[in-house]
Amino acid sequence: MSIEIKVPTVGESINEVTLVKWHKKDGDWVNRDEVIAELESEKATFELNAEQAGAIKIIAKEGDTLHIGDVVCSIDTAAAKPAEAAAEEKAAPAKAKEEPKKETAKPVTATPQPDIKATPVAAAIMADKKVDAKGVTPSGSNGKILKQDVMEALNNPGRKPGSVLFDRTDRAEKMSNLRRTISRRLVEAKNTTAMLTTFNEVDMTAIMAIRTKYKDKFKELHGVNLGFMSFFTKACTYALMEWPAVNAYIDGDQIIYHDYCDISIAVSAPKGLVVPVIRNAESLSMAGIEAKVVELATKAKENKLAIEEMTGGTFTITNGGVFGSLMSTPIINIPQSAILGMHKIQDRPMAINGQVVIRPMMYLALSYDHRIIDGRESVGFLVRVKELLENPELLLFGQDPVKSLLEL
Repeated sequence: MSIEIKVPTVGESINEVTLVKWHKKDGDWVNRDEVIAELESEKATFELNAEQAGAIKIIAKEGDTLHIGDVVCSIDTAAAKPAEAAAEEKAAPAKAKEEPKKETAKPVTATPQPDIKATPVAAAIMADKKVDAKGVTPSGSNGKILKQDVMEALNNPGRKPGSVLFDRTDRAEKMSNLRRTISRRLVEAKNTTAMLTTFNEVDMTAIMAIRTKYKDKFKELHGVNLGFMSFFTKACTYALMEWPAVNAYIDGDQIIYHDYCDISIAVSAPKGLVVPVIRNAESLSMAGIEAKVVELATKAKENKLAIEEMTGGTFTITNGGVFGSLMSTPIINIPQSAILGMHKIQDRPMAINGQVVIRPMMYLALSYDHRIIDGRESVGFLVRVKELLENPELLLFGQDPVKSLLEL
């Protein structure tokens, strides 16, 4: 008996997917629920599993665009299981029984990787000229770096190791569904919103001092690192509640306001930019926010984000500082109305109380839709975020603790 494996329904608005990669070859034996292929929609990458055990017959090819319900492959459930697969399955229980013994075994020290092989002369030149061995293409036997290899690297700085001089090769690659969607949405945001960006800067001294003082204890108690994202997310949730237009969006002739903060976090994944959402961030603790950031970022890097985890955000935070960006104008993540851009922390001379002092400063950029957010609201929002970040104690109540105590 042969059964067909079809493209499953992956979302209401998704009609087609791309077959990115086969994990099995034609004729291979597959077990039930085993991952056989990787599919990509316009929003996410997901795995296709075998519904029954048997021999697989591949129908669709890698790179094919498939519609929901199209047949990807078939599985012959009546096929005889190969002797190798049967032997592996039989050996699995025995291996499982041996697992507990590993707990009492002594830890094995990993053998260190051997040093880079180079002739004495080549090694001396690299040390003297501070040449990274990774940027040198070895031509000696067994991958040994020779003197001429080092001289070649010095005479052609910036050239990729192993590349051909004056090469002018062009490569054409099919754009993925995800990249096409990113392109379409970015152009749509530029063409359909009255986008404007306002800037400010924040002194990160207080936050960096808190992280230095409490990061070890925080990690010990909560199991996650104390990063900058929790401070920024917490500050944005307070500011969004005070400036509701920044947390709203236009729907036809109506403005939809949100009484909650679903914060989208822009993450650079292997196949493009994805924006998973931290639901009800206003209700989470600092540790809760950090744990959610780690969870979503890990899923993004492993291409395991579900579509539900990337839809419905009300405001976006993006951090170009991790790549070294000093200042940028982020593009709105439609249908949202605003996005906050974080940037690189850089020591700069600042005039404070009539004196010039060096402080760790970060530029902030708020891009917003001027159709719904006025200048007063955008600037007020960003100034409030700056105030909360420079005075982290305000993040406890959203205002000065003493004023809160005195009900001022």
